[in-house]
Amino acid sequence: MAEMARYGVSNNDIQALLSCTDKTVRNKLNGVTEFSFGEAMKIRDTFFPGIRLEYLFSQEPGGDKGA
Repeated sequence: MAEMARYGVSNNDIQALLSCTDKTVRNKLNGVTEFSFGEAMKIRDTFFPGIRLEYLFSQEPGGDKGA
């Protein structure tokens, strides 16, 4: 996620928030597996408030950031 770099959020931050392994986070960020809706909400609410889930977890570049 490009927003991770903009907001200074690391894989370790996501790992700690979700209580999962580094490999699990990497797989989810690379699209090997998917974040559950609950995980996505937790990530958004903790690190990226005000940004739409559709934008954060979009596979396509660009999109609308607004809430």
